[in-house]
Amino acid sequence: MNKKIILGATAILAASMLYSCNNNGSTTTGQTAESSSQASSAESQDHAGHDHAQAPQAPSSEPAAILPNFTFYQLRSGIRVTNENVAKDKNTVFILFDPGCSHCQHEATELEKNIDRLKDVNIYYISMNDPALVLGFFDTFAPKLSKSSNVEVLIDKDQTFIQSIHVPSQFPANYVYGADGKLKTHWEGEKNINEAISQFHK
Repeated sequence: MNKKIILGATAILAASMLYSCNNNGSTTTGQTAESSSQASSAESQDHAGHDHAQAPQAPSSEPAAILPNFTFYQLRSGIRVTNENVAKDKNTVFILFDPGCSHCQHEATELEKNIDRLKDVNIYYISMNDPALVLGFFDTFAPKLSKSSNVEVLIDKDQTFIQSIHVPSQFPANYVYGADGKLKTHWEGEKNINEAISQFHK
């Protein structure tokens, strides 16, 4: 019962956070956010302006050092995708995003422009949002990217990402795991696209 209460509190915290999209990208592995005990006030912010909202602090400031078990679902087919499906011969990039975040939209557009430079990595785009919103996001900002053979768009129905991997404070949140399943780097917020692609191949 206590575990359910804790997970429920985490879900509420994450739900308030999902609508935030901060202007200032911050790189990696030791980032912390300012603590906020007012999750309800975060939920009541004007979600139309995603550029300046600040999310409440994550329960853990560090992402999982080793990729844990997970289950997500393909956007279009609903087929389950687990950690067993992750390729063991190349880096895998997880991008947690919000369809309404302008920085997420910009990153997706820029990645699509550089799609030929992404062939050597697997990319999992993950969202807890409604599938219709996610579909609209890719149809509008990166239709070719979402249909690339090494890119999967996944729905996180059970909030697995924030419970097992990380709760970021800014979107888009990028996580690069090696073929051995170990975290190589991560960053939150917008990053120069050339720097991002370089990190994808780290």
